[in-house]
Amino acid sequence: MKAFYSDHFVLPLPEGHRFPMAKYSMLRERLATELLGLQMLEAPAATLGELALAHDPDYVKAVQTGTLSLQALREIGFPWTPAMAERSVRSVGASIAAARVAVKEGIAGNLAGGTHHASANQGGGFCVFNDIAVSARVRQMEHFRLTKRMLQVLVVDLDVHQGNGTASIFANDPSVFTLSIHGEKNFPFRKVESDLDVGLPDDCTDKPYLEALEGALDAVLSRFQPEFLIYLAGADAHEADRLGRLKLTEEGMKARDQSVFDWAKVHQLPMIICMGGGYGRDLQTTVAVQMNTWRLAHSHWLHWQNRGL
Repeated sequence: MKAFYSDHFVLPLPEGHRFPMAKYSMLRERLATELLGLQMLEAPAATLGELALAHDPDYVKAVQTGTLSLQALREIGFPWTPAMAERSVRSVGASIAAARVAVKEGIAGNLAGGTHHASANQGGGFCVFNDIAVSARVRQMEHFRLTKRMLQVLVVDLDVHQGNGTASIFANDPSVFTLSIHGEKNFPFRKVESDLDVGLPDDCTDKPYLEALEGALDAVLSRFQPEFLIYLAGADAHEADRLGRLKLTEEGMKARDQSVFDWAKVHQLPMIICMGGGYGRDLQTTVAVQMNTWRLAHSHWLHWQNRGL
């Protein structure tokens, strides 16, 4: 199974910054030693043309040239540096590359990504560009070139924070269905309506969460027939996350991931995974949750290979 990484394009942050940048290299190091069936590849940079499929060209140029306003940088939460711009296009490139692999191999992934708070013309919540939206658009464009038909893409966003940027980009697009299951009272406080939003109360535990997920996936099929799946497997729904406010156990998080992989298997959907949020008080806990996601993803990949795909 192929996984694309961009953690060596380090975004320098001031001392004491609350974004846990170290989690990306921690995850890659553990995967390298514990999941030997995973092939890790350096993420390519998304091109200007690819970014323009989901983002305003003026916004893309401002990120690249360091001409974002102070307000725009405050919304993103990162200071601008050349490394910030480079890492942002690499993170998007990782999801694009994963999507191209998934068409042939059933599943591939991005060791980062899930930047669902970025909209067409602005970033937010530690998200500069929206890798979910760009990779969906690239996959649709390449599919259309071959078939002259628009690919139907489903986004299953299980980050604990609502995917407002993704919802905004695809608000009037019937070819992309956005599902977000999130903490109702959590960030962002002004949410943008997805095709299907499931807001959960603070302290939600495993059983009601998994019931909500099962119901939401059933509801999707009553309204949409997906052909490709983008899964945002945020680790921040875990009970030990300092920003999550939900109470899912590690076993509950594994059951969540398994439910999505099983659903994709039943409906024979090629898919990518991206990691989204994870802000554990102890980053080892966040990485442990992510490791479980990748182990299950690798088992899912083996299923596809056994089908001769």
